[in-house]
Amino acid sequence: MTRTRRAFGAWGEQVAEAYLRQLGLAVVDRNWRCPDGELDLVALDGDVIVFCEVKTRRSLLFGSGVEAVLGRKAHRVRRLAAIWLAEHDADGRELRFDVIAVRPGEGRTPRIDHVTGAF
Repeated sequence: MTRTRRAFGAWGEQVAEAYLRQLGLAVVDRNWRCPDGELDLVALDGDVIVFCEVKTRRSLLFGSGVEAVLGRKAHRVRRLAAIWLAEHDADGRELRFDVIAVRPGEGRTPRIDHVTGAF
């Protein structure tokens, strides 16, 4: 992955994190890694643990960021969430899986599509 592509993805994650905070969620982990992969954002929405996959796209030419998370990617995020939960003593809490798609908008305002409970 090129440095520019990585920086663009990091920008999208920063936008998504700020957006979640504006909604009142508490972000408790960002770019959590284990040998099996990475979770973009883990947040608390009250007592609900939210695992949020962020997709940053420059355009809709290859589909929306939300579409890119369905299928195998969603399965992978669920598997990583189980590992995160085992490491963070979060038994019995309600879980939610969200997707946030970010892309540049008009001027300096990014476009954000947030699907709550996406999978």
